Amino acid sequence: MTVTSRRFGLSAAMTTPFDQDGRLDLRRLTSHARWCLDNGCTSVTAFGTTGEGASIGNSGREQVLGALAGSGIAPEAVVYCVAATALHEAIVQVRMAYDFRAKAILLPPPYYFKGVSDEGLFDWFSQFFTKLGASARDIILYNIPSVTQVALSVALIGRIKDAFPGIVTGVKDSSGDWAYTQQLLADHKDLAILIGDERYLAEGVALGGEGAISGLANVCPDILLGMIENARGDTRVNQLVDEVLRHPVTPAVKSLVAHRTGQDGWRHVRAPLVTMQPSPAAALGKTYDRLFARAAA
Repeated sequence: MTVTSRRFGLSAAMTTPFDQDGRLDLRRLTSHARWCLDNGCTSVTAFGTTGEGASIGNSGREQVLGALAGSGIAPEAVVYCVAATALHEAIVQVRMAYDFRAKAILLPPPYYFKGVSDEGLFDWFSQFFTKLGASARDIILYNIPSVTQVALSVALIGRIKDAFPGIVTGVKDSSGDWAYTQQLLADHKDLAILIGDERYLAEGVALGGEGAISGLANVCPDILLGMIENARGDTRVNQLVDEVLRHPVTPAVKSLVAHRTGQDGWRHVRAPLVTMQPSPAAALGKTYDRLFARAAA
């Protein structure tokens, strides 16, 4: 089955390179962003979970956006992920992205307080959109409860969407809960539903999903693009996801990028994350080579 063209497509949840002292490696970052775009991604997502966005302050974010623009990467090829719990801080970050003319905003819920109600979350999003004002556009809600410990219910998404029509345009679902994903696809056909767990990507697209923001797009975007275009699963991707999930995810993805590029500097992470040790990193690289039958480039 061939799926018609999608409004969103494939975005790499772009991992962020640092040097051994934790400083941004902007040259390596822009080169990687270009590689992702040249190998099947329609956009890159900066400052997401895989990109350690919660560890990058506003000055660092400005540096990254400046480097991307300076390297000739079009703003409309960049999705900007917010990492803030205070309304003021979240709005500052979004205005930075709008000034850059980013394609869209990936917006998680406020994630410090746990056990909050849908009513409290609705109040937070309502205040956020109201304070942002007429500039609000292209918001992709980000559901990743394994990280935030704050889930966005299907009903809450509908309430936010209805209260602010035309502003919320999509949802990235990284719940890993297929029943939830199915309900999201059934109830919100007017939104771009993006699959965060690559193991459900083909099934999600077959049910109307519009693509993915994917950590594995840092290493195999061509394979993932084929899954989106044809709504056909790939057991190799499922196996690689299973292997990655045996480890802390972001250091594991960075180790795969280091393996693919032959650049060991990609393995550096910012505290509190810890760089993946050489032995498991090498084993993960061997799994990648075995599954995709090619040596690291």
